[in-house]
Amino acid sequence: MIIFGTKGYLYQLAILTLVCGHCGNPSAHTLRKRVTKFTLFFVPLFPISTKYATQCTFCGAEQKVTKEQAEQLQAQSAAGGGYGGQQQYGQPQQPYQS
Repeated sequence: MIIFGTKGYLYQLAILTLVCGHCGNPSAHTLRKRVTKFTLFFVPLFPISTKYATQCTFCGAEQKVTKEQAEQLQAQSAAGGGYGGQQQYGQPQQPYQS
């Protein structure tokens, strides 16, 4: 008898301040990586799929992003929040100026 299946892993890569594309509020967004691995006898062997997404902490809306977009957002987070180009899923929040 052979026991096989899959197991999902969820990694939080960064917390970013973005303007939500769903509710329009500037709020914290978590950048997450979901990895599904093939298991044999309950031992995870190799990844089957990897998906990236951001989730708004204000309204809970989740937006899928590509690997390249996720890496860019993570680099912006590590560099102190650089304000790059326009993104379809949200934009970094501009600092308040009086």
